[in-house]
Amino acid sequence: MKEHLVILPVLAPLFAGAVLLLCERFGLAAQRALSALAMGLLLALSWALVAQVSGGDIQIYLLGDWPARLGIALMADRLSALMVLTSTLLAIACLLYACAGWDRRAPHFHALFQFQLVGLNGAFLTGDAFNLFVFFEVLLIASYGLMLSGGRGVRMRVGLHYVAFNIAASTLFLIALGLLYGLLGTLNMAEMALRVAAAPPQDLKLIQAAAGLMLVVFCAKAALLPLYFWLPEAYSRAPAAIAALFAVMTKVGLYAVLRVGTLMFGASAGALAGFANSALLYLGVAALLLAGLGVLAAARLRVLVAYLVLVSAATLFIAFALAQPETIGAGLYYLVHSTFIAAALFLIADLIRRRRGDARDWLQIIAPMPAKTLPALMFLTAAVSVAGLPPLSGFLGKLMLMQAVPQAQTAWVWTAILLSSFMVIAGLARAGSRVFWRIDESADAPAAPIRRPETLAVALLLGYGIAMTVAAGPIAGYTRAAAEQLLDAEAAIGQMRATAPLHRSPSP
Repeated sequence: MKEHLVILPVLAPLFAGAVLLLCERFGLAAQRALSALAMGLLLALSWALVAQVSGGDIQIYLLGDWPARLGIALMADRLSALMVLTSTLLAIACLLYACAGWDRRAPHFHALFQFQLVGLNGAFLTGDAFNLFVFFEVLLIASYGLMLSGGRGVRMRVGLHYVAFNIAASTLFLIALGLLYGLLGTLNMAEMALRVAAAPPQDLKLIQAAAGLMLVVFCAKAALLPLYFWLPEAYSRAPAAIAALFAVMTKVGLYAVLRVGTLMFGASAGALAGFANSALLYLGVAALLLAGLGVLAAARLRVLVAYLVLVSAATLFIAFALAQPETIGAGLYYLVHSTFIAAALFLIADLIRRRRGDARDWLQIIAPMPAKTLPALMFLTAAVSVAGLPPLSGFLGKLMLMQAVPQAQTAWVWTAILLSSFMVIAGLARAGSRVFWRIDESADAPAAPIRRPETLAVALLLGYGIAMTVAAGPIAGYTRAAAEQLLDAEAAIGQMRATAPLHRSPSP
């Protein structure tokens, strides 16, 4: 079991999705039970994987028992295990919310949900660039089905834009991989790192061009300026449980930027060391300020939450582009926090929308808000956390990041982070006052019931954030260790090359 633990977070949801397709004839209750069982198993596997790599070991799994330079390899370290656990914890809350009733309206929802997890976990665990493309496509195809299921009107139009944008990005990714394979002769990330460092001078410009294309794809998936215009409408029109799950989708692009940037273009990459870090830093700052303005200007609550996703993504680009163990470690802590809290806000926005009658989530319309106490408390907790106010995890994440910024960049990075935080606070205060204080008490609106699974899902996500506050020391220690391991590219390369097939002698 220990030897195969790396691949099990991919296989478990894959088989679960296949079984769910076969069991759809038995009704929704059976599908919900099977989904719950699959999520319990995946949680156990994710936790076991974190425990296995927390000591600093890098686990390599050779698919097909071929040498890494010839076949496809999976790789698990502290970072990939953290991302798998984060996506699993998020998925549990999203599935719980969907099982309150929305899954009735989406054909094949439970199977597509599991296939989405296949793509997410595979992207986090692969050590091969082409396999990264494959898992990107798996998660994207599943996300198309989840977003468009039961859709019509505006959601269908926005969903088709989302599909077209991602297909274009995937085409660029495939072109970039072809160029890199032609130049380097391999798509294993560790082997690519060695060959980039040893590349002849005449090939460096071509390698830069191919790597730049691949970086554009990752930034498009992570919604970096100017490639973020698709996200606010797409996320705000998606069903609540799916939008909450999509909170981790931008993190996949950020993970790819971080993994490829530190492994292929780390300190040992010679002339290409630190490739594009400066550009990512400046674009991250610009995106952070524009996303803050988007929060201020949002006319709908769900659009506001979508811009908060952009704020978190831009903050992470800044943390990762600074390329210091302290900034990356703080960024990883903030990544986990922002994923959970943004997801919670999507769910809270849906609860508010359903209780405001025809006004839905439009902020400029004064509407009744019956039985507002529970949604208001949920919104307040999430708003304090996402805005970075003490004492919750958002404050701790931003504080650790600001303390870690190198002195040369302190003035303008601090200015951008603090200014964007002020805009987020103002935008959330405006939204909260218009939803919960400016109420048309003369009008009657049906009090849409908040079902118990929905309340539990939101409480679970907010509870994750509170737990990150209570256990900030151990979690921050883990993320700092993950950052140090990530920046030690030679260790990962050495482990990948030293892992020999079990039953096959490597060819010379």
